[in-house]
Amino acid sequence: MNNPHPTSRAPKTLLAILGSPHKSGSTAAMLLCATSAAKRAGWQVQTINLYEKNIAFCRGCRVCIETGRCPHQDDSQEIAALLKSCDAVVLAAPAYWANVPAAVKNMFDRLLGTAMGEKSARPQPRLSRSQRYLLLTACNTPAPFSWLFGQSRGPLRAMDEFFHYAGMSRMGRVAFSGAAGKTTLPDRISRKIESYWK
Repeated sequence: MNNPHPTSRAPKTLLAILGSPHKSGSTAAMLLCATSAAKRAGWQVQTINLYEKNIAFCRGCRVCIETGRCPHQDDSQEIAALLKSCDAVVLAAPAYWANVPAAVKNMFDRLLGTAMGEKSARPQPRLSRSQRYLLLTACNTPAPFSWLFGQSRGPLRAMDEFFHYAGMSRMGRVAFSGAAGKTTLPDRISRKIESYWK
């Protein structure tokens, strides 16, 4: 398991992104667990709620592929800057139809040029292997059906693909199955999330 605990005097920076419209739901509880553990470990945390940001739909102009920056001005530029400068990212998103919510997918679309370029037949990562990412998802379907039917695997796959092609290193993935109506995390989920900051 990768250990992201800071090794220098300057605190490392964590970008925490909430991709759920529910500020006090199970997905938000997972993100809070991660950020609290990171802060205890000495990390400097910046939290973004995608549902409070003004991020227009991608227009498919692909200018960002050449320039590394989306030409359309809104809050996506703030997220792009934070993503490029952080040491680690935690993205928490619930399972919507075995995938991420539209707000998360739209963020990925708008950050295409931030994540990669296309100077050859293969995507060219624009972020660093030294940057790590942790993925969190909550799913109403109980285990093991959440995994067998792809409800938990779907959002994790979509999130993993973005950060992988951006060139970052995966820290871990945590799925909370059977999360319907629950705002308190089971101990096993809390312990797993916290383990990445020890």
